[in-house]
Amino acid sequence: MAIPDYQAIMLPLLKLAQDKQEHAIRDAHGHIAQLFGLTEDERRELLPSGQQPIIENRVGWAKTYMTKAGLFESTRRGHFRITDLGMEVLSQNPPSIDLNFLRQFPSFIEFTRVRKDSDEEEDAASSRTPQELLEYGYQRIRKDLAQEIRDLVKGCSPRFFERLVVKLLLKMGYGGSRIDAGEAIGRTNDGGIDGIIKEDKLGLDVIYIQAKRWEGNVGSGEIRNFVGSLVGQNANKGVFITTSDFSRDAQEYAKTIGHNVILVDGQMLADLMIDHDVGVSTVDSYEVKKVDTDYFLED
Repeated sequence: MAIPDYQAIMLPLLKLAQDKQEHAIRDAHGHIAQLFGLTEDERRELLPSGQQPIIENRVGWAKTYMTKAGLFESTRRGHFRITDLGMEVLSQNPPSIDLNFLRQFPSFIEFTRVRKDSDEEEDAASSRTPQELLEYGYQRIRKDLAQEIRDLVKGCSPRFFERLVVKLLLKMGYGGSRIDAGEAIGRTNDGGIDGIIKEDKLGLDVIYIQAKRWEGNVGSGEIRNFVGSLVGQNANKGVFITTSDFSRDAQEYAKTIGHNVILVDGQMLADLMIDHDVGVSTVDSYEVKKVDTDYFLED
């Protein structure tokens, strides 16, 4: 039997989770392969990159799309659980689930709004070069990954969030050693962390850090308090990290003050984690090459 596409996998995957228990995506790979009667050769068939079995890739995308629609929730890395909305969908006994079916859910519409207009994109795709399609595909995957990271970070514990920020700063070259960074940044009792960290390994300058998991936008009042903390810590540079966003007033205020203050919102935090390999791992890597015309010049 041919390997099913990711849309054909959606309904069987949702039915797998109807017991309301947490499921590992790794276990789902085997379940779907068995359900569709795949042979061992079909189970081992790889993507063109040779890095991942096709069936695992398609199960993963089926899970991702239904998570974006609100039918699944990510419980921890590599695990998912059906939501109340997912159970409601199953109670309607749909004959199948595909992208058109998922477009009835506002969260999925929000997820897909990266495209200005779906029909226009379909038409434009036919006029794009293969390299353009690769670039657009990469940006789409990265955007999806960043959103998933933001969702996971918002749900992590204060202690885990502290370790995440410390590791990210170290990966970016700040803080000297892990011990230095861990000692410099201390937990507060408001769900965030704050402290002073070295700007370089020699400690020639210091940066005041404040990081909080936030639900609503961070306003200008919070930034004013942060600037006051800079003065109290005798620091001229500061980084305010949040899992949500900053209001326009907060952004404008940060631009006008005398101190050097950098605002890192949830999107930028996720992008930095991707760029510095914190909480992510490489699945595939592609090199785009062109002919070296000089090589073929004859004397």
